[in-house]
Amino acid sequence: MDSEKPPILMTSSRPYLIRAIYDWIVDNSFTPYLLVNAENDNAIIPREYVEDGKIVLNINPTAISNLQLGNDYIMFNARFSGKAMEVSIPVIAVLAIYAQENGQGMMFDENNNNLPPTSPEDTPPPEKSKKPQLKVVK
Repeated sequence: MDSEKPPILMTSSRPYLIRAIYDWIVDNSFTPYLLVNAENDNAIIPREYVEDGKIVLNINPTAISNLQLGNDYIMFNARFSGKAMEVSIPVIAVLAIYAQENGQGMMFDENNNNLPPTSPEDTPPPEKSKKPQLKVVK
C-alpha cells in the first residue's frame, strides 16, 4: 500500500498567526493595531499618515468595517479625517500585530515571508529515513 507523502513546503504561517493574535486581542477587550511596511507597492493605505516608511492602523471592530483577514491580503473599510477609504494590505507587508494598551502581540521579520522556493532546485532533497525495526522482547 502506497502512502501519500506530505508536501515538503508549507504555506506561510503569517496570515494564520495574524488571525489568531487578532482574535486573542479582541477577546481580551483590547485594541488590535497593525504595523505595516508602507513601502510595499501593493499596499493601499492612507499615505498621508506614513512615517519612516511605516504606518500603524487601528483594526478594532469599532473603528473599521468589513474586515477580511485573508491569506494574501488584509482588507477593511475605515475613515481617515472623515474620508472613507478601502484599505488593502498584503499580508507580507504586516510587520506586527499588537494590543495598543500593553504592546503584547507578535512581530514578524521583514525579510522572512515564509514563501516557498521559486524552483525545485532550491529545495534540498529529503533525507532518506531508515525504516523502524521492531523486535519482540520476551
